[in-house]
Amino acid sequence: MSNIITIGYVTEGTTDKRFLEAIIRKTFEEIAFGCPSLIEVYDPIHIDMCLGDTYVAQVEATASEAYSKGISVLCIHVDSDSAKDINVMKNKILPAFNNVENIQDQRLCKNLVALIPMQMSEAWMLADKNLFKEEVGTNLSDEDLGINKKPELFADPKGVIEEALRRAQIQLPRRRNKILISDIYQPIGQKLSLQSLSLVPSFVRFREGVKQAYVKLNFLH
Repeated sequence: MSNIITIGYVTEGTTDKRFLEAIIRKTFEEIAFGCPSLIEVYDPIHIDMCLGDTYVAQVEATASEAYSKGISVLCIHVDSDSAKDINVMKNKILPAFNNVENIQDQRLCKNLVALIPMQMSEAWMLADKNLFKEEVGTNLSDEDLGINKKPELFADPKGVIEEALRRAQIQLPRRRNKILISDIYQPIGQKLSLQSLSLVPSFVRFREGVKQAYVKLNFLH
C-alpha cells in the first residue's frame, strides 16, 4: 500500500500559478523516488493567500485553509525581488513559518516549504535556453536574444524575456500570431527539466525544502 502526499501551493500571481504547478509536482515526484516506501504524489492544489493584517497573519490563515483541505505540505512562493533572498527570509518567511510552528492549535498545515526565486519566477524560465527558443520558434543565439547570462543574474528577467520575444519575432512571418510572455508560462513549466533547474541555486534550495518536508512526514530519513 502506498503513502499519499497532498501538496498545496500559494503563488504571488496567476502567471506564477501556471508556471510553477508542474515544477512543484515534478520536484515532489523526484524526491518520492528516493523514499524507501512507495509514495503517491497527488497533483498540487493551488490555494489563494488568505487575507490578514500582516504577512504572518496571512500565512497562518492560509495554513489553516490548507489543513481544512487535507493538505500535507504547503509551498509558499515569494519572489525575492533582489539578487538575494535574505530580506524575504528575514521579513516574511521566517517570522511566518515560526509563527505557524509555535501555534498550539494543530488544525494548521505546519509542513511549510519556501519557494523563493531570485528576482522573480521568470528567471527560472531561462534555466533551459534551448527550450525557451524552441517554444518561441527562433534560431537566434543567446547573445542575439539578450539572454546570455545565468538566469538569476538578470535584474529584470521578465523584461529580458519580453525583449527576447520582441527580437525573436522580428524575423518571423507577419502572418504568424505574436507570441506573448503569457503564452509560454505553462508550456515551459511543464517541459522544463529538473536537471536544468538544478543549475539554478534558488531551485536547489526549494528542492532541499521539499526533502525536509518528506522528513517531517517520516517518508524520508
